[in-house]
Amino acid sequence: MSQRGFYQPEGAWVGDVIPWEQDGVFHLFYLHETRRTPKDGMPWHRVVTDDLVDFSEAGESIASGGRTADDFNIYTGSIVRAADGVHHVFYTGQNPTSVGADGLPVQLVMHATSDDGMRTWQRHPAHTFGATAGYETADWRDPFVFRDEDAGLWRMLITARHAEGPVRRRGVIAQCTSTDLVTWEPAEPFWDPRRYIAHECPEVFQWGDWWYLVYSEFSESFTTRYRMARSLAGPWIAPQHDTIDGRAYYAAKSAARDGRRFFFGWIASREGAVDDGAWQWAGTMSVIEAEQRGDGTLAFHPAHELRDTFARQAGAIECGTRLDAPDGYAAMLTPMDAGSSFRLIARFEMAEGTTEFGLLLRASADGDEGYVLRLEPKRGRLVFDRWPRRKTGSEQWQISGDVPFAIELERPCLLTPGEHILDVIVDGDLCIATVDDATVLSTRLYDRPNGRIGAFVGEGAITISDFAVFSRGDTDTDELVPGDDLLAALT
Repeated sequence: MSQRGFYQPEGAWVGDVIPWEQDGVFHLFYLHETRRTPKDGMPWHRVVTDDLVDFSEAGESIASGGRTADDFNIYTGSIVRAADGVHHVFYTGQNPTSVGADGLPVQLVMHATSDDGMRTWQRHPAHTFGATAGYETADWRDPFVFRDEDAGLWRMLITARHAEGPVRRRGVIAQCTSTDLVTWEPAEPFWDPRRYIAHECPEVFQWGDWWYLVYSEFSESFTTRYRMARSLAGPWIAPQHDTIDGRAYYAAKSAARDGRRFFFGWIASREGAVDDGAWQWAGTMSVIEAEQRGDGTLAFHPAHELRDTFARQAGAIECGTRLDAPDGYAAMLTPMDAGSSFRLIARFEMAEGTTEFGLLLRASADGDEGYVLRLEPKRGRLVFDRWPRRKTGSEQWQISGDVPFAIELERPCLLTPGEHILDVIVDGDLCIATVDDATVLSTRLYDRPNGRIGAFVGEGAITISDFAVFSRGDTDTDELVPGDDLLAALT
């Protein structure tokens, strides 16, 4: 796959990523999904990067244990390094032929170590353990291990479910503790909101005076969320905007370097590689950077390393253009199609009372067909839309998704009158939109591989203060406008 700043293995897909940073290099272990039938077992593969743009394949890291092994499927886990320099990996082992009392495949926590810099791993089957009393045997996964220096021990967070209670609200982050990374003792649940089916891929980290708990909500939402606390003991606060991205970006886990924190997740593919296809498990790895605000809440945007790969300024809409439609709709498009990969930075001055405004992507010459990134100030959200949609019948209302937008692709954001910036990266079938350098929406663009770009307003007025398009390619000193330098100027 040639998309710089993203990663997808040849002929396969990236599942959950287990990031580990060491000596300035990110080692990104991931669940290698081939989608073969019958299943051939889930291994971990690894890629490495030092610039978050170019990824070097290191191949298979931990192989499937085989068809009769407890770890036929190796699912998500975590890596730590002990004081003696040995790396420890804790991962989920699962075999569909091994079922628990509930009749579902048992999930187990398993252990392996490496004393050669993570090149090879030695399994320790004697250290395997399953769900402790009071938890379902079929949900005991995604162990996240970290050192609690204050308590002088290691903590392991585990995605689990209570054995009793309302089925949709049994999700809990269970906890075990250890002093030697070998023997683990059950402890009180780390977080028990009694709200979701499960909290997948949990992790915690400290940043300044705040602790953060990150998890992927296994429910109808399928999104990665975070909580905040002043200590590991909580209480955990839900910020107003608590999601990292939308439905298409899942199982994000983070690693830090030089005071910066990056989340590594995957943008889901769609079945059949069409816009109407169902979301699939696994996809393309994408990196999102978090920034900490003064109140501890987090803002999210693509890393500048990715943004800076788009260096050559291409076409644009004239600055100062005003679109005024107090009770209607107005749009302006570029005269030529955009390339298959580009970065678009648009700054809008929005008038008070405006109902909607935003960007058109890969649009027809008249703007009637294409993809839409629509900001809706009265509802406080960014939504993704497209037209046309697949027809499901002969009547006017019988169209695919009888809804006002792609319901799963909605992001809350504060849109007060005044200036707002939409920063969009389109790279092949990938699209990552960012509002005001704080709110990210990732998705796929399959059905329309090219088209024009533009801006629009509905029931209101906007002034397009800046509208700059950047493509990839060799730089030219007369045309080069570094993307992040421009964004800094705009803000």
